[in-house]
Amino acid sequence: MHALLGENGAGKSTLMSVLYGLYRPDEGELLLDGEVVSIESPRQAIDLGIGMVHQHFMLVPVMTVAENIVLASEPRKGLLLDTKAAARRVRELSDRFGLHVDPDARVRDISVGQQQRVEILRALDRGAEVLILDEPTAVLTAQETAELFKILRTLTAEGKSIVFISHKLGEVLEIADRVSVLRRGKKIETVSTEGATEESLARMMVGRDVLFRVAKEQSSAGAPLLEVEGLEVEDDRGLPAVRGLSLEVRAGEIVGIAGVDDNGQGELVETLAGLRRALAGTIRVDGADVTDADVRGKLEAGIGHIAEDRHRRGLVLGFSLAENLCLRDYRRAPIAKHGLISPQRMNERAEPLLEEYDVRGGHCEALALSLSGGNQQKVVIAREIAEDPKVLIAAQPTRGLDVGAIEFVHRRLIEQRDAGRGVLLVSLELEEIRSLSDRVLVMYDGRVVAELAPEASEEEFGVAMLGGRREAV
Repeated sequence: MHALLGENGAGKSTLMSVLYGLYRPDEGELLLDGEVVSIESPRQAIDLGIGMVHQHFMLVPVMTVAENIVLASEPRKGLLLDTKAAARRVRELSDRFGLHVDPDARVRDISVGQQQRVEILRALDRGAEVLILDEPTAVLTAQETAELFKILRTLTAEGKSIVFISHKLGEVLEIADRVSVLRRGKKIETVSTEGATEESLARMMVGRDVLFRVAKEQSSAGAPLLEVEGLEVEDDRGLPAVRGLSLEVRAGEIVGIAGVDDNGQGELVETLAGLRRALAGTIRVDGADVTDADVRGKLEAGIGHIAEDRHRRGLVLGFSLAENLCLRDYRRAPIAKHGLISPQRMNERAEPLLEEYDVRGGHCEALALSLSGGNQQKVVIAREIAEDPKVLIAAQPTRGLDVGAIEFVHRRLIEQRDAGRGVLLVSLELEEIRSLSDRVLVMYDGRVVAELAPEASEEEFGVAMLGGRREAV
């Protein structure tokens, strides 16, 4: 298991895309089993025994698990797909490697962790001996990550070689044998994980010492800026997702929402941002009732939204960075005049933001889809904070970011708090919640079941997150 570390935009995914035949190198050699090879397409990489699981999965949602795995190498009965043979092949493969999936389930109906298993099984089905995993834990819960690591150990015991790209230093130290660190496209060093520390790896990544604890002063909370009372929300299936939830975020404080994934946090955030309708309850921003307001109404009321899914909710990938940074104010002067948008004024607004937020590889005309995931996240954060919202909803704000960028984002959220804004932080990273929050609310089954101080023990948080404690809030 060889881990690849580096800041956002350091070249990790680009390097791996060369190995997988998506990009062609300008110079240099690739050696496989000691032999020089030229890989000009993913098909050629697959034939050579190289498989890749991309950060953003490459599955067909409407097809079954079995159909996705055998795609392009289907067992046939005459001219038709032999579905029974495909399912049997998938079961045999999943049993061999301990990657248990339902061959007949539609990909759109299974969890993210299950989808990742499908991606790995597809690579193994094609005979991969070298498996490249690009940010494999970025969208997984802690339990799914533990299950993935168990699977990866099984694969290496079978003789597979794995390249593991990650930003999470603790995970790298836990799972990898060696680590190579990239910085701005160059390899800095390759070291054994034995004897390495998070601090030493972070120093190699960013070229300086990184502060792992958030430095902040004691908060002095003011008047309520966000008030939620008795909120009821349904999920996409029409089932209750948020059940009579009430909370309050005051000026000058960060309120964290902790909890195991899929306990209503996503539906809560979408409702506050205007993406989902409330069945009952009240939402007020700075005293104004915005319960029934749409997205634009909530934005104009002073809500900023760092979306959990930057591709689906945060960016228009086919738009330039300047266009994405002006998505909130493209109707207003000075960007627009007499209904016409000025590209020059969009660039004038975007340039200082791209520089201030250190968006690597990003210039005003660059398309959002051309950036690494972490730099895409920086664009979203820059846009939302630049609008100077009264209440900032930050949903998984550091997902996919390197340690230096995480430190930068944390500092920005603290600055928002210190400037008198209210911040609602929703994160699956408990350490992030505890480090940043002034108060922590724990959600379970769509309800706030406890309010804890950030200094509370992990055991207290664990019990509350599993529904074992109930306090009136």
